[in-house]
Amino acid sequence: MKPEDLVKKTIRESDLHVDECVHQRILADALQRLETVTCKRTATYQLALRRLIMRSRMTKLVAAAAIVLAVVFSMILMNTSVPSAYAIEQTIEASHSVQYLHIRAITLSHGDYPVEFWVECAPDGRPKNMRLNLPDWMAPGAGPREVIWKDNKTQEWLKDKNILTTKEDSVMAAQVLKMMETLDPKLTVTRLQEKQQQGKVELEINPSTHNDQAIQVIASSTPADDASFQRMVLTIDPATKLVNTIKLYKLKGGEYEHVRTLEYYDYNQPIDANMFRFRDVSPDAEQIDFMTLGLAQGNLSKEEIAAKVVRQFLDAIIAKEYGNASKLLNGLPADFVKDEFGALNIIRSVVGTPILDAKTDGLRVPFEVEVKKDGKTSLLKDEEGALVQPLAGQTGRWIIILDD
Repeated sequence: MKPEDLVKKTIRESDLHVDECVHQRILADALQRLETVTCKRTATYQLALRRLIMRSRMTKLVAAAAIVLAVVFSMILMNTSVPSAYAIEQTIEASHSVQYLHIRAITLSHGDYPVEFWVECAPDGRPKNMRLNLPDWMAPGAGPREVIWKDNKTQEWLKDKNILTTKEDSVMAAQVLKMMETLDPKLTVTRLQEKQQQGKVELEINPSTHNDQAIQVIASSTPADDASFQRMVLTIDPATKLVNTIKLYKLKGGEYEHVRTLEYYDYNQPIDANMFRFRDVSPDAEQIDFMTLGLAQGNLSKEEIAAKVVRQFLDAIIAKEYGNASKLLNGLPADFVKDEFGALNIIRSVVGTPILDAKTDGLRVPFEVEVKKDGKTSLLKDEEGALVQPLAGQTGRWIIILDD
């Protein structure tokens, strides 16, 4: 029921013994003031209501009518939906309940090719499962990639190259968590509040004036801040207090340049479990499981694990176990290993003392092999040595890297 209809109904149904003329004058006086009162709900609206009633000559004469109108106006004002004052703590609190989130990161220089994230969080708010769709411009030449991070394992599907890789690595996990820190709206707003208290950021809040108008928070860095972006503009949903978008700006030549936008969708809309597994990988795709490549270092020293890798590789070549040898040679296909080393017909090997490689973080392992050809044996030496180094993306595992 409209406010004016409620006023009319209440006055007409009130048990007041006055004639129709009085009813009409009370009604006209009340409706004239209703228009200016209903849009001004404040902490002192009762005082304004009392003044409104007492200014009416008819309500002075008819006290019962004033009481009725006071009740009516109180009902109207108490139910009028006017935005309350916004505080940034409201967004922090609202974000704690978020379990599912879909994010689009748009870099303006590559506006047609956004990065997309789907995130499922654990009850403690930390990422549990994540899917990323990465465009080619993020790694030119590799083509578009799809990445799934689940249970601390990372799978990467390179469609153009028809390669699926699987990794498990604490370093990779830390990188994923670090990336989520930059994307998580709750953490972003929390950091802004902390920086404001430290004097590193100045916050300007533009509240909404209507329920369908977003709240705007402008965060500008002070000289004490060393952030990558010198301004953030957040739009906040006035009903949920959750972040809708974050626009990131860099300060160039005294002007703020808009460089990136983060868009947030589907808060707490459950994500299909199939989003966190690859279901469309072609049967002929090359699948590289980094978790099985190389050898685990364990308690061995760098020199000990480097020598062990080379020794096991040569033993696999002697036994013509090219699949095992390929796992020690950075996952290169077994057929490639056979073509490169099978014809040598190695019958014995000796591994020397590893030395640090000056150009990499690995070690050089010199070795010599005895080969047999046409009934004759000969000794081949590699004094520079095979290059052995940690496997990228797989902590604690070592492999042989072929020199360019």
